[in-house]
Amino acid sequence: MKKNLFTLVLALAALSLNAQYVSSVWKADIGGGKYQNPIIYADYSDPSVCAGPDGYYMTASSFNCVPGLPILYSTDLVNWTLISHALPVQYPEDHFTLPQHGNGVWAPAFRYHDGEFYIYWGDPDFGIYMVKAKDARGPWSKPVMVKEGKGLIDPSPLWDDDGKAWLAFAFAGSRRGLKSVLLMTEMTYDGTQAIGQARIIYDGHEENPTIEGTKLYKYKGRYYNFSPSGGVATGWQEVLRADHPWGPWEAKTVMAQGNSPVNGPHQGCWVRTPEGEDWFIHFQDVGPVGRIIHLNPMTWTEDGWPVIGVDKDG
Repeated sequence: MKKNLFTLVLALAALSLNAQYVSSVWKADIGGGKYQNPIIYADYSDPSVCAGPDGYYMTASSFNCVPGLPILYSTDLVNWTLISHALPVQYPEDHFTLPQHGNGVWAPAFRYHDGEFYIYWGDPDFGIYMVKAKDARGPWSKPVMVKEGKGLIDPSPLWDDDGKAWLAFAFAGSRRGLKSVLLMTEMTYDGTQAIGQARIIYDGHEENPTIEGTKLYKYKGRYYNFSPSGGVATGWQEVLRADHPWGPWEAKTVMAQGNSPVNGPHQGCWVRTPEGEDWFIHFQDVGPVGRIIHLNPMTWTEDGWPVIGVDKDG
């Protein structure tokens, strides 16, 4: 009798706890034109966002997963919907017939250029690939090898206003035996082939170890390279700038953890709205949960440096 009574008490206690617990889904949009970070409380590593003719599109690292290169869509940079994938099959197909955990698609760059969407990514074992589409929902082209080579990662294209096209990228130390450097190469204007000799444009070994994740832009006649440094979980966001793609490049830290609980902050991209607002999207590594996505306002100083987030101390 005592045993049955004890079991009944435990059951009632469990029911009481369940009655008190209310499950809720994280919402970034808190109404009234306001939002809270993270804007995506899910694992979307190395996000890259571009502005299209009808809204914003995001992709992220998909590694060995298929379908790969998820395509998300938003009209406000806060509320995102998964609408497609750009990579139905992992290439080269024969290599990926077996599981390749952590390999495959690393750190893509999403761009909208001349009426088409482009995605570039590095496969650390093969080289830099590109796919393109007129509609981000698809169909997407088959991957083109833009630059072959082991350890080539984190590519970012730029179509210049003088008819040239450029491709910035980095090295994976695990494959190349060298990291903490950024490189630049010219490519054909159709974006399908690197041409000429790639050059190291920045060596971060002393001041910006593990610099990577380059995102290349041009703003008011200058070239800017947004690149995280210091490691995924403990690093900071560095920006390089130059008057020419070959350099020389100067560097400045534009966002760091400081006293906030947001470690990293790591690998992201700059987005400008049609209204002229500037925003920066990046990820935060939170261990088993994955790499969750944050959105921060971005402004420019009078001397031409971006400031990401709220700079309370100047």
